[in-house]
Order: sequence, then C-alpha cells, then structure tokens
Amino acid sequence: MDFFLSKLDRVFHLLYNLTHHIICGDINIDYLVESERKKQLDNLLLSFNLTSIITFPTRIQNISATAIDNMFLDSSRLKDHLVTPIYNGLSDHDAQLLTSRIKVPKDPTKELKTHRNFNNHTISEFITKLSNESWDMVFNKNNNEDVNDTFNSFLNNYIMIFNSSFPLQTVMTKKM
Repeated sequence: MDFFLSKLDRVFHLLYNLTHHIICGDINIDYLVESERKKQLDNLLLSFNLTSIITFPTRIQNISATAIDNMFLDSSRLKDHLVTPIYNGLSDHDAQLLTSRIKVPKDPTKELKTHRNFNNHTISEFITKLSNESWDMVFNKNNNEDVNDTFNSFLNNYIMIFNSSFPLQTVMTKKM
C-alpha cells in the first residue's frame, strides 16, 4: 500500500497543473467499508482536492457486494456530474458511466486560475478544526511503530483539515 500511495503521489504531482482530474480504475479498496487503507488513499487524494464519487457496489458476487472500482475527481472543477452503474455481464466487475458537462471558457483573453481563499474566517475555521481533531491516530501508536508512519499519519490528518478549510477554487481571470 505504501508503494502504491508513493507512486500515485508522484503521478499526481506531475499532472497537478492540468485543468481537470479524473482518476478511475480497479483500486481493490472497498469504498462501502471504512478501513485504514481507504483513509490513507482518501487523505492522499484530498491533498489534490480529489474525492470518490462511486457510492454503489461495482462488484457483486453470490452474497457480497463491494465498491472496489472507483472514480475520483475534483468536484470543485466538475460540479455537474452523474455516475451510473452499467451491468455488462462480461466481467465480475460492473462498469461505471460518468456524465459531466465541462464548461470551456470561450473568451481567449481569459483563463482559469486555481487558488485557495485565506482570510480571517477560513484561518479561524482551520484553527478550530485542528484543535478539535483528536489526533489519536498520531499519539496512540504502539511503541514499535515507525516514526515515518507516525509522521505520515499526522501529515494526512493535517492535509485533510487544511484542504477542507482552504479548498481549491477555480476562477476565470484576464490573461496577462
């Protein structure tokens, strides 16, 4: 899992300046169940403003149903979207169809810029969220835990709070 998250983080850093992000695939992490793996992936994705949009089972077998196929997108940039399951009968995994309207700026003198809003209100909200965080995942580690795991746990919680307090926003500005 650490190798996967490390490589995914590198890919996101390379692709971060693209206008739209949609990541999809068979990630083998069940999004219908809370787990440490899901939390680790969500924290990484949130640092790039990406969230899961699949809320229904994508693999249904005899008595089990899981959501291990997923799509992640920046919903601040692709607000108007719909995801529906497609039962194809060709695989043990069902397909998903993402339908979205992408607004393309028509004025060549304008461009989309992404920023975070820092002001007294958002900073106060950030401080409040930090103070209300239990930090149990950081401080209640076993003595034999790796210091890197402890730091990563702290960093993931911090980034999640940071992104929820200062979400990325896209605005149209005049080109310079």
